[in-house]
Amino acid sequence: MSPTSLHSSHNFSAGPTAAATNAALGDLPAWKLSDLYPSATSTAFVSDMEKAGKAAIAFEEKWKGKLADAAAKTGEAGIGAALKEYEALDDIMGRLGSFGGLTYFSNTSDPANGKLYGDVQARLTDYSAHLLFFPLELNRIDDAAMDACMANDPAAGHYRPWIVDLRKDKPYQLDDKLEQLFLEKSMTSAAAFNRLFDETMAELRFEVDGEKLPLEVALNMLQEKDPEVRRKAAMALADTFKANLRIFTLITNTLAKDKDIADRWRGFEDIADSRHLANRVEREVVDALAAAVRDAYPRLSHRYYTMKAKWLGMEQMNFWDRNAPLPETSNALIPWTEAKQTVLSAYGNFAPEMADIAKRFFDEEWIDAPVRPGKAPGAFAHPTVPSAHPYVLVNYMGKPRDVMTLAHELGHGVHQVLAGGQGALMCQTPLTLAETASVFGEMLTFRALLDKTTDKRERKAMLAQKVEDMINTVVRQIAFYEFERKVHTARKNGELTSDDIGELWLSVQSESLGPAIKISEGYETYWAYIPHFIHSPFYVYAYAFGDCLVNSLYAVYQNAEQGFQAKYFELLKAGGTKHHSELLKPFGLDATDPSFWSKGLSMIEGLIDELEALDKSA
Repeated sequence: MSPTSLHSSHNFSAGPTAAATNAALGDLPAWKLSDLYPSATSTAFVSDMEKAGKAAIAFEEKWKGKLADAAAKTGEAGIGAALKEYEALDDIMGRLGSFGGLTYFSNTSDPANGKLYGDVQARLTDYSAHLLFFPLELNRIDDAAMDACMANDPAAGHYRPWIVDLRKDKPYQLDDKLEQLFLEKSMTSAAAFNRLFDETMAELRFEVDGEKLPLEVALNMLQEKDPEVRRKAAMALADTFKANLRIFTLITNTLAKDKDIADRWRGFEDIADSRHLANRVEREVVDALAAAVRDAYPRLSHRYYTMKAKWLGMEQMNFWDRNAPLPETSNALIPWTEAKQTVLSAYGNFAPEMADIAKRFFDEEWIDAPVRPGKAPGAFAHPTVPSAHPYVLVNYMGKPRDVMTLAHELGHGVHQVLAGGQGALMCQTPLTLAETASVFGEMLTFRALLDKTTDKRERKAMLAQKVEDMINTVVRQIAFYEFERKVHTARKNGELTSDDIGELWLSVQSESLGPAIKISEGYETYWAYIPHFIHSPFYVYAYAFGDCLVNSLYAVYQNAEQGFQAKYFELLKAGGTKHHSELLKPFGLDATDPSFWSKGLSMIEGLIDELEALDKSA
């Protein structure tokens, strides 16, 4: 068990308490973290923190060194009872960690929030040291004895999926003292550099026409219609990244080396094997996905960007034109109420239960939407713990992409609510399947909007945006994965300079984007702001996995006469209790089949075909 982390006032307030208002967007909601705790000084928070610490010590005293004997028993003396206690501790510690993390990400610039986050993480790490023996000792029990235990003790049998998963870690497990050292040192190694990255990025400002902007606003300007605005934003981003490149290079080198040390001690063969293990996906499956996407670069990104350059009246686009809107794209901002209705309607047309769950996020203040100084950039859905509920963070600025981001994160939220029934130990879905509901939610929303659009120009703009989103989700993320592989491989031979990392970045970007995009000076720094490289090495392929999987899943949905929704909800409710092969079997899908990825990629190609046909008929 490890402290909960989030793959963001001087009395430790739980972030914003009132919605922000923007004339064009309407009232934007702020989340209500008091559902977790009223404040960090509240009786409930202080009491739970003390209770968790005492319970962790008591758990260690009660069970350490006794699990082999407990495997032969049932009832209160059996392993099932120990697992139930362990899960209860996981829930309370997860709640404490979630509160500290979400408060911090509400405003990472506030020193009090940073102190709260650091103090909570430190205390939870201390408590986890008392619990570390449990999974290690469980894995030392003989396989036959553990199988008999799960068969004879119904309470232990309930946790079978978790136990089976845990035993996959067995070959990479170290002795107890080393595991404790790794755990306790994490606060001053990887976790410290993660926090340094977050706080540095939150403080950065990007100057455009004399105005100093936070990252999220500057990145958003790359979607403006005016090419000069895009250029200025791109140069501002490059200039600020370059000015801070030394610290981002240090962070990247340190974390890559830290991972290399851990992988070497644990005996992982490949630099991404630890991620594959955590995702419960075979290396061969990921390799097949990456190869299929790389082979498709010419048919997808190269082809699409060549078409887009022509639409924008350019022979070759600049790198800052990649996400530029088409001339057909409306300039109108989408109010929050419209975004809400769009997503809930799309969800409801698929399954009323799905819309009902998503609606709770709006009604019960589980969403934080405004852009604010110090607020974490990007978007995420954090599950917290089953005894509470998930929270969604977005930075809503009224762009069509922001509506799709909302649909995406609410898909995660719905998934997390449904999987919560599995309990704290088994609700977590591997990353490869964690993107299923989010990408499916995006697809439902896109299709609902497309079906209502009859104007050819509007339809072209919508199709183009969807193709770009899919290229960003599939092609770009696999390029990110290839970049990470190059960085971590090169780091084994010594420290990398900023120029070294920049060259690796440009090599994969050039290959994936193709000849229609001119990669000029400045873009070599853009690797610096990608948080996934820092927080979750090799996470990024999960997006491509999820998108291709959902494309295949959506094709099944379109051709299904009935029963799809029920099977889909069973997939989401399973949480982490089933392997991807078992979850996809009811839909007739198999990710180990080489043709599986080709089917998923063919849907993107089909949308590009449709765009080309629209263009010819215009």
